Amino acid sequence: MTRPDIVTEALTAEAFAPFGEVLHIDGAPDKLINKGRCGRHHDLARLDFGDGHAGISLFNSELAEMPYRLELLERHPLGSQAFIPMSQSRFLVTVAEDDNGVPGTIRAFIARAGQGVNLHRNVWHGVLCPLDGTGIYAVVDRIGGGNNLDEYHLDAPVTVRSE
Repeated sequence: MTRPDIVTEALTAEAFAPFGEVLHIDGAPDKLINKGRCGRHHDLARLDFGDGHAGISLFNSELAEMPYRLELLERHPLGSQAFIPMSQSRFLVTVAEDDNGVPGTIRAFIARAGQGVNLHRNVWHGVLCPLDGTGIYAVVDRIGGGNNLDEYHLDAPVTVRSE
């Protein structure tokens, strides 16, 4: 199947809701802690690990360039996966809803500095694509037995362009 080029969208909570949550500070904190020196923005993502447990890993990815050539999507059927940049950097997020076991329409977002994402269980997504910064990310995902990775190689690559 031939797919058209994709133009990135702004990463907003509303636009990204079918795929997961946007992790960022928006508005006043839920409460102040540490004698008022720290604002806690509480419980921002739905972590879902089935029969496994939450693990925190560090990823160190090569920087990507735009336009980006998208060739592979993957999903994690047994748990959610959160990507949190460890530098003030942007990254490309490509996602697709499931269409009978394969990726459906692909959408692309640019996470701006200060944003991360939590991908819900079974959401098709591209590989980590930092656009600047260090390429180092904290990743919170499921650790446990079973196959938690499905890969889908696109018949023809898709070009993702900036908006």
